[in-house]
Amino acid sequence: FDTGCPIFRGTWNVSYQATQAALTAAEHVRSNGGCAYALSRPPGHHAGPDFHGGFCYTNHAAVAARYLQQATGERVAILDIDYHHGNGTQAIFWRRDDVFFTSLHADPHDDYPYLSGHADERGEGIGRGHTLNFPLPVGTASAAYLAALEQAIDALRERRCDAVVVSLGVDTFEKDPISGFKLRAADYLEIGRRIRRVGVPALFVFEGGYATDEVGDNAVAVLVGYERG
Repeated sequence: FDTGCPIFRGTWNVSYQATQAALTAAEHVRSNGGCAYALSRPPGHHAGPDFHGGFCYTNHAAVAARYLQQATGERVAILDIDYHHGNGTQAIFWRRDDVFFTSLHADPHDDYPYLSGHADERGEGIGRGHTLNFPLPVGTASAAYLAALEQAIDALRERRCDAVVVSLGVDTFEKDPISGFKLRAADYLEIGRRIRRVGVPALFVFEGGYATDEVGDNAVAVLVGYERG
């Protein structure tokens, strides 16, 4: 759906292996509980059922969520906290009721991918009510972001999900060169803590983050926050 996914020799194999990393992490969560982290590159959440874009070729989080749901028969949710809306993930589950999808992201009036992620997008058919979006304005800082995250977590609890797949983007960071939120380094510890309060096993699948000096520290902070609870 855009020009961000040129295909070269080896493209399929690289993306396939990134999905396999997410599936390996999903199997760890299924077998052992707790949490696991998949450092999948290229990212995945802009890839849909019949399209790719935004540097995403295959949707690792969506595949992992379906694996968990099919392997366990339990209720699985996807929580997308990347700065950009996970339009591909939403499209995959738009008409399904077996995986709940909720996302915090930049208002699509303001930023990529522009055409999806509005608050009134709730799913269709049997999928109606299984999508929940929290579009936030450019300039959003920690207080407003964490308040929206708390609403998303409340939704996960209400649906009594048994596992959550987190599309982990840390491009919400205040120094990120292509994004417009203002989260600070310390906020990522708190994000992890709050996700832990869902009270179910969690699979974190890396999506984005472009402040290259801090991206690793911020991703690790989410995991540390989750582990500390």
